[in-house]
Amino acid sequence: MPLLVCATPIGNLEDVTLRVLAALRDADVVLCEDTRHTRTLLGRHGIEARVLSYHEHNEAARTAELLPRLVAGETMALVSDAGMPGISDPGARIVRAALDAGVEVTVLPGPSAVETALVASGLAGGRYRFLGFLPRGAKDWDELAGVPFASVAFESPQRLPATLRSLAEADPSREVAVCRELTKRFEEVARGTAAELAGRFSEPPKGEITLVIGPAAAVAADEGVALAAVAELVEAGVPRRRAAELVARVSGIARNRLYRGSL
Repeated sequence: MPLLVCATPIGNLEDVTLRVLAALRDADVVLCEDTRHTRTLLGRHGIEARVLSYHEHNEAARTAELLPRLVAGETMALVSDAGMPGISDPGARIVRAALDAGVEVTVLPGPSAVETALVASGLAGGRYRFLGFLPRGAKDWDELAGVPFASVAFESPQRLPATLRSLAEADPSREVAVCRELTKRFEEVARGTAAELAGRFSEPPKGEITLVIGPAAAVAADEGVALAAVAELVEAGVPRRRAAELVARVSGIARNRLYRGSL
């Protein structure tokens, strides 16, 4: 029987798929990053299930304990507190072990803070880079200096002011979006330059933070050329949205920006 890797809501408990609910209902055991958190989700949808903790502090031991049970035929559903297990959350170890042991692994997609923030930022294009959790302490922004597409990262609210000040010192005009409490009651998406947002978030905000950093400024200088390319494609008969998408892929400029700019 399979290991079912289940994406769960990043905030609003209604943002869960029917497949995930069925998996949680039918599994022999649900592996949870925080059993209390997962019981809230299960209770909201009327699901009674056996739950077992599986988090960063017991991941190695739990994997060794659970793998024989998977091989023997138990069905297990793996969840984290939010989003997809294994993406900046526990889960990668047991997935790798299950695959190596010949156990079927099925991934059930669902909510993603990364993609939600990227689209909400208005900085989405054909490509992006996911940085995971930003390192503690001083940040090295040199690697993003010439990146022609958006980058997405997780940051703690306590460290956000220092992170924005650091980015503003390195590249004050860089476009940034601070996405806070996504899909929750007090969701906020603050957009602006690094310098503007460093001033706005001089104190730590409340809630979970996803940070979107726009393309390097050098790319913006080529926007006129990119818009001209979109216009040429449209004149040649290519639908405007498709033209913007094609040019975004090669220029790194956000597709929505090219589409709006070409109107």
